[in-house]
Amino acid sequence: MSAPPKTLLHATPEEEAAIRAAVRASANMASPTGERRLARTEDAAAAAAFFADDAASGPIYDLPRPFTQANVRAWIEGRLERHAAGEAVLTFVYDGDEIVSYADVAIWPQHASGELAGAVRADRQNSGQGSANMRDMFDWMFEDLGLRLICLTAALDNIRSQRGIDAAGFTRMGGRDVVRADGSIRQSVYWEMTRDQWRARWKSAS
Repeated sequence: MSAPPKTLLHATPEEEAAIRAAVRASANMASPTGERRLARTEDAAAAAAFFADDAASGPIYDLPRPFTQANVRAWIEGRLERHAAGEAVLTFVYDGDEIVSYADVAIWPQHASGELAGAVRADRQNSGQGSANMRDMFDWMFEDLGLRLICLTAALDNIRSQRGIDAAGFTRMGGRDVVRADGSIRQSVYWEMTRDQWRARWKSAS
């Protein structure tokens, strides 16, 4: 995942401990596209097949390329280690035996902040399901994990994601260079939103 947000909040020790505890205790979440659940190492084969579709994985900079089962399993294991530390939540949504979407949340408990990455299978894109999933995840990050700030990035040419993030109400804050797994740099658009801004936009409308 990329560096912490540009806007650095400072959590109290109590707030940091509460966020770490919420991450460790995170349970399965409902999803508009199926049943979302925490990742397991045995998801490696299905995840490798999902990521093999460039329409889903192409815009994501930090995935374990090439998408062999061994690489994907090691990536999942790394996320599970960070989950145990209260610093990450990796989830998959299945339809039968196939993954149709994933969400990868990086968390900086000391800053009460997080970042979301994810993708939806190509045949589920442009159906509104991806946007619904994103809103569900943002609401969960703010309200269940107790984060006060979420940051996001998208590649300069990833117009679909940019439109979705703008529509969710995030504020563009220039660009950010993110580091791919091979060490190369990807230039990205960068956004932030606070919990208060989220509540004002979405809670008041519900």
